[in-house]
Amino acid sequence: MKSYKDIQGDGGSNIVEQVTEQQNRLENRLSKVKNIIAIMSGKGGVGKSSVTLNLASALRRKNHSVGILDADINGPSIAKMIGVRGYELQQGETGITPAIAYSGIKIMSIDLFLPQENTPVVWSASTQKDAYTWRGIAEASALRELLSDTEWGKLDFLLIDLPPGTDKLPNMVDILPHLDGTIIVTIPSGISRFVVGKSIKMAMDILKTPVIGLIENMSTYICPHCGKEEELFPAGQGEQMASDFDIPFLGKIPFDPRMAIAADEGKSFMKENPDSPAGQGMENIANEVKMFAEKQ
Repeated sequence: MKSYKDIQGDGGSNIVEQVTEQQNRLENRLSKVKNIIAIMSGKGGVGKSSVTLNLASALRRKNHSVGILDADINGPSIAKMIGVRGYELQQGETGITPAIAYSGIKIMSIDLFLPQENTPVVWSASTQKDAYTWRGIAEASALRELLSDTEWGKLDFLLIDLPPGTDKLPNMVDILPHLDGTIIVTIPSGISRFVVGKSIKMAMDILKTPVIGLIENMSTYICPHCGKEEELFPAGQGEQMASDFDIPFLGKIPFDPRMAIAADEGKSFMKENPDSPAGQGMENIANEVKMFAEKQ
């Protein structure tokens, strides 16, 4: 048996050629995508995935071709929320055909490869303690494969739903050949502002990626009986946060129970409730995103 010191070069693994080939394939796949946008927060529980799928639906309603990559490897939810959980993926000669959701939105998620809803993603290792050591590398490799092996085709927008954490955006920047912008999602609470602010600083100051703007989710509550709008938190925090960081404020989305129900049932909230305050909020935000893309 050879020791590590006995191995010359890559030990015959051709690892450099493999990585180069995969990177070339990734760049070729995404060369047909006009705009790649990361949806991020840094904090969980702000409704980022809900914003992602409803923004995709709003853009699709404007006749744009749209795809979503669920970049949350350990807690994927997009496939379930958009109604393609259990979709049978097709392997072709040149790659994997993504799942097709309502209105023709293309979806790729690690969840589509798991046999059951409660199946966790477990990395192969002699012990799970050892697996934890390599988890970051394994997750980045999995995302690279999902992007490079999927036949995205021509897209106007590819939305990447990032998991919580300020360390996730740097991983995507390293993987992607280009990232056209980031959208930050927050809720109007002091704690959310404290955590989400770190993500904004990461995107702007460290990674130098364009920030399209800030979305304030769950800004108010719409009474389902009388339609009256009530505040859940002190008003004006989203606008103030955008002003503090000198980034655009894309708009507010009120909390609407029908949006949560639609996600639970895998149905399109935007199709069934386009004229609701939340639906109109998403339409306005989609217009802002569209205008940003047209200026690039």
